Amino acid sequence: MTYPLNELTTEQVNERTKLIDRLPTTEIVRLINEEDRLVAEAVGKLIPQIAAAADMIVRSFRSGGRLFYVGAGTSGRLGILDASECPPTYGTDPSLVQGVIAGGFRAIKDAVEGAEDDEELGAADMDQHGVGPADTVVGIAASGRTPYVLGAMRRAKAIGASVVGLCNNYGSPMAEIADLMIEAVVGPEAIMGSTRMKAGTAQKLVLNTLSTTAMIRIGKVYGNLMVDMVPSNAKLVQRAKRIIRLATQAPDDRVEEAYRLAGGHVKTAIVMLLAGVGREEAEELLARSGGFVREAIGGAGSGSLS
Repeated sequence: MTYPLNELTTEQVNERTKLIDRLPTTEIVRLINEEDRLVAEAVGKLIPQIAAAADMIVRSFRSGGRLFYVGAGTSGRLGILDASECPPTYGTDPSLVQGVIAGGFRAIKDAVEGAEDDEELGAADMDQHGVGPADTVVGIAASGRTPYVLGAMRRAKAIGASVVGLCNNYGSPMAEIADLMIEAVVGPEAIMGSTRMKAGTAQKLVLNTLSTTAMIRIGKVYGNLMVDMVPSNAKLVQRAKRIIRLATQAPDDRVEEAYRLAGGHVKTAIVMLLAGVGREEAEELLARSGGFVREAIGGAGSGSLS
């Protein structure tokens, strides 16, 4: 697929930075920062679309489905980054949120020539990952025209999966495929066409919001505490205990005991302390509540975090 770059917002010359190569370091940094400030405002205008996409993902999770991010280059790497953070942060199975990049694992670090131009490869990767009707696929491409991503989106749509498009241009071919579009148009880059900058930042903001919102909606958060985190190293063990302390206001000795008796499972320890029950009953309460700490505590007739 070929297309004229001059039609894309992300490929326009930024009039505000045309003389950036003649400026001292401090002024270069200031100009880049001023451009970056435009990103959050642009993403903020897309709250309804982002919320609708998050609800789509939640429906997939509740139906036994998964979330797939599909992209090439920077977009693919950002999808992999967001997906890889879900298991340690929210205790999810690594299969629940997956990043798929044109060119496969090697493309995470090195460019794989031609991979992003192969629409059939995008479709084949959806088949290889077993994408099904219960899943949600988020195609990510700054241009909205990357053949690999479009091929993946078309295949996912044909299978019956929910399909979201995330791009940084209006009226892209993605819109002809996606059930829902998120067009995070942030204007020309400080350096023409360097879409790892504002476009990439906008994509990361959207992906962070999608996954975090979905995790909140399926019970991975209590108050604003990430109570399903995996304490896999010394720092995270301390964080886990601090979360238990913040959620329960229990003294250190009781937090330590609950953490130990719960086998390091933060949610269980919190329910044990707030509901005044042992590990087995806390686990049962959590199972009955679908993993929601607040509901589990309420099921035991105890108070909860306000």
